[in-house]
Amino acid sequence: MEDLNQIHTIISGCCDKNRSSQELLYRKFFGYALSICMRYAPNREEAIEIMNDGFLKIFQRISTFDNARPFKAWLSKIMVNTAIDFLRSKKKLVFTDQAEHYHELGKEDNVVEKLSYDELLMHVQSLSPAYRTVFNLYVMEGYQHHEIALLLGISQGTSKSNLFKAKKILQEKIITAAGKGTTANTTVNFVVHKNE
Repeated sequence: MEDLNQIHTIISGCCDKNRSSQELLYRKFFGYALSICMRYAPNREEAIEIMNDGFLKIFQRISTFDNARPFKAWLSKIMVNTAIDFLRSKKKLVFTDQAEHYHELGKEDNVVEKLSYDELLMHVQSLSPAYRTVFNLYVMEGYQHHEIALLLGISQGTSKSNLFKAKKILQEKIITAAGKGTTANTTVNFVVHKNE
């Protein structure tokens, strides 16, 4: 409860454009915000650029934050939207046409559990920006395909197709990294992790 009161005090200071409150907020949520941005960026430098743009938006819009809601969820949404805006501005979001037929990858062998977060992040960062964005929105943020389609200005079919292709590429990379080789019957299970 003390932490919640501290956050509300810091937010109140940010609403008054108090520099020390802004610095406290930035420091307190630096790691959390950077971890979100790292999933969308191909490297740490771009992730930090996205994160700093996101914090600028947070400081500009902090007076609209509803104290009855979790601050981390609000911050997360701003960071995700900032990442998408950044990728759009760099003309990096090029989506493939939707596939005629695709199927969900199975859940026979959960090799993801054998990888560290950093190893998994490295594989996700190696995806194309479009695949990486759809994968993160669906798997990490918990968005549904109709929400992704609306957010990115694509069809639901294109969202599903890009997710399928991203999972397929990740499956191959992860299985190879785990030393299992690629086999037709070995698949990877991606679990949805929503931000708090």
